[in-house]
Amino acid sequence: MENLVQQLEQYKNEIAAYEANTAAAVEAYRIKYLGTKGIVKAVMGEMKNVPNDQKKSFGLLLNEFRQIAEAKYETLKAALTGNQTEPAETFDSTLPGDVYPLGSRHPISIVRKNIIDIFHRLGFAVAEGPEIEDDWHNFGAMNLPADHPARDMQDTFYINKNPDWLLRTHTSSVQARVMEKQKPPIRVICPGRVYRNETISARAHCFFHQVEGLCIDDNVSFADLKQTLYFFVQEMFGKTVKIRFRPSYFPFTEPSAEMDISCLICGGDGCNVCKHTGWVEILGSGMVHPRVLENFGIDSNKYTGFAFGMGMERICQLKYRVNDLRLYSQNDVRFLKQFTSAR
Repeated sequence: MENLVQQLEQYKNEIAAYEANTAAAVEAYRIKYLGTKGIVKAVMGEMKNVPNDQKKSFGLLLNEFRQIAEAKYETLKAALTGNQTEPAETFDSTLPGDVYPLGSRHPISIVRKNIIDIFHRLGFAVAEGPEIEDDWHNFGAMNLPADHPARDMQDTFYINKNPDWLLRTHTSSVQARVMEKQKPPIRVICPGRVYRNETISARAHCFFHQVEGLCIDDNVSFADLKQTLYFFVQEMFGKTVKIRFRPSYFPFTEPSAEMDISCLICGGDGCNVCKHTGWVEILGSGMVHPRVLENFGIDSNKYTGFAFGMGMERICQLKYRVNDLRLYSQNDVRFLKQFTSAR
């Protein structure tokens, strides 16, 4: 043990005499004395060889040595920093201030707010529901039994934990939950994200955003549906837009219709967007099927209703001339900053 004590005294003398005028010399000191293979760690390891009755006194010597080595390192660093001269900082008060980029709302969020505001003026409330749904609320309640061929058009993503749970394919599931808890009169719109098992391209994506509307009350007719949608289109796209309805089929409405508007790109003359027809489909609609009403205990002999659904991406495409659905989810600042001043 006496040899180790003498060695510690020698290290202390070396530390006291150590000088460093450069950062490299300071770093060399740190490695030599305080590094993972340095002297301090090496002498600390000698504690295992010290007899038990001497461990306390020897431990005090080792701690003192470690503190001396660390204090010397801090002194060398401070002296080195003090010797470095930096140019005085200058401030020119005549220079313009730093310009921070102005954030913007996402185009889908802008269109969603516009749609909600328009239907709010017609007395529609906003209803929301889960994106992970059960088979009944997503399909069964909407008159889409397990063997219905219309399910093929809504191939979705099923949850492995339970095959009866899936990512919703439309916000009709929210309408189902509203009818489950609320009796007529009902007047709601259901915005949200939905999922389909699609091949991603400029015209399709595995997820998109949808707004569906539902109105159930006494004496609701197809004329009420048409006037509601006329008002929406004129408020969203302007008074000069032409509108037409085409007969269609949806399992949850009867009769059903798809609604087209005159192409905003070519003004109805014909282009690639409207496939040279002058018309662009924007939504599907119809009178709520009596079986859907009965599924939720609503008397179909007393109440009638209408429903409609549209994709926000399609509305956004027509409003802002966006020709690729993938742009909405790529977070490309060059695309998003174009909507800084949009309302």
